[in-house]
Amino acid sequence: MIWLTWRQYRVQTLVALAALAAVTAFLVVTGLQMRDLYDSTVAGCQGADCERAKTALAADYQTLVYYVTSLLLVVPGIIGVFWGAPLIARELETGTHRLVWNQTITRGRWLAVKIGAVGLVAVVVTGVLSLLVTWWASPVDSVTLDRFTALMFSGRGIVPLGYAAFAFTLGACAGLLIRRTVPAMAATLVAFVAVQILVPFAVRPYFVAAEHTEVALSSLVVAPAAGASKGGWDGNHIQLLGSGEDARLRVGVLRPGVWVVSDPGPVLDPAGREVHGARGCAERQGDPFECFAKSDLHIEVDYQPADRYWTFQWIETGIFLAVSLALGGFCGWWLRRRVA
Repeated sequence: MIWLTWRQYRVQTLVALAALAAVTAFLVVTGLQMRDLYDSTVAGCQGADCERAKTALAADYQTLVYYVTSLLLVVPGIIGVFWGAPLIARELETGTHRLVWNQTITRGRWLAVKIGAVGLVAVVVTGVLSLLVTWWASPVDSVTLDRFTALMFSGRGIVPLGYAAFAFTLGACAGLLIRRTVPAMAATLVAFVAVQILVPFAVRPYFVAAEHTEVALSSLVVAPAAGASKGGWDGNHIQLLGSGEDARLRVGVLRPGVWVVSDPGPVLDPAGREVHGARGCAERQGDPFECFAKSDLHIEVDYQPADRYWTFQWIETGIFLAVSLALGGFCGWWLRRRVA
């Protein structure tokens, strides 16, 4: 049965390994170049020169990092569509499953070998690629400190392994239920894209209860152009909603490595009352940040600390692996009781 599975999927496996070898060569060459630039300009730098070096490194490589990370997000989807969906659907569509089941191979063993062998190759290929990309992008990640963003989190560490296992078993289930290869591939693609969009915004923020803090506006940057900040929080934007005494101020904040999960909240005074109109700084003459630096105003922020990054990685990977096992179990149940 293992030999038969290899014969059926040897072309896909060899193509995947060849593509992995080509991507590995590219990542190793550009990764070493990136590290040389980091070691010569960023490592050991101080003061304003350090900020300029970090900005230059990010400007040189950040676009490439986004493209490579996006490619890594696509790989599990490709596995689900082209490996998972045809796995069972093609057998049911052509009727070859009956020939196998009339031999000494049971349905359970047939399914276990197919999902286990092909799925293992898919997860290993994705895992190697994910580790390579994580190593490759680490100099830029250490400068930008945005690993918690939706794109970067899903394309780093161990999460892509969970996505690959999920996409593969999702495709296998779609093929088993639909029994037609092309419709199963389309259904797998739609479902996987929906999950990739839903999880980062509707599920991931609630893995662990967020921390709550008050950020004094006096601790925000006084001169944004100078790139300096106090207390670790950076002014992101100032909005004045409406006009006159009823206008409301909105201030967004960022912090390196931290995931701010709350929407920009209102500006509050020490008593917790929202600041309106001219009582705030946005309508005053001059730099509003200088006004904030002398005020007793604050905003409230919910955030996930940077040290929870790997906790979130393990939680999300565990969830997708558990769902993958459940989908595999459902395939076995359905195959034994529903498929003729």
